[in-house]
Amino acid sequence: MRAVDLDAVTIDAYDTLLTLADPVPRLRELLPEHEPAAIRGAFLSEAEYYRTHSGEAVDEATTAAFHTACAGVFNQALGSSLSPEEYSAAMRFEPLPGVVVSLERLRSLGLSLAVVGNWDFSLHDRLVENGFAGFFAAVVPAAKKPVPDGILRALTQLQVEPARALHVGDDRSDEEAARAAGVRFSPAPLSHAVAALT
Repeated sequence: MRAVDLDAVTIDAYDTLLTLADPVPRLRELLPEHEPAAIRGAFLSEAEYYRTHSGEAVDEATTAAFHTACAGVFNQALGSSLSPEEYSAAMRFEPLPGVVVSLERLRSLGLSLAVVGNWDFSLHDRLVENGFAGFFAAVVPAAKKPVPDGILRALTQLQVEPARALHVGDDRSDEEAARAAGVRFSPAPLSHAVAALT
């Protein structure tokens, strides 16, 4: 794929830009009376709830309610009573290897960048915390991929036609959303997708 054939790249968030550092050690500090395996099991229950409901968290109010519900799922599974704030604070995200260099390379090619993630509205905060906010001209959380609407919203904000765009992501839902939106697709990791541009 040639960079000259593109005007924009939309990028998935989770496991393409950022990944979750293992929360169990931090949760265990908060919950020393519980076994690590039980904590992990409760976290996995909450993670499944998150995946299926994150599209409901589209602004600050709905995101606060969503985070309360996520903590509730965890507490119910474990029999604990962490506050939503305590539970959320245990979730720390970090950049994947090679992401910063890849974003710098894409910008040096003159491409507009957007994030399109199946992440709740707090995606904005996670990008800021990791020093990524300045790279992106558009951020679309709660994208509900494989529905293509999130990618199309980002391209509308960027004023780029789908035929001139590439989407990079780690999941089948990313590929399905890209195809449905009429944009090209490249699988994560981002560094490989960028290296493939000529």
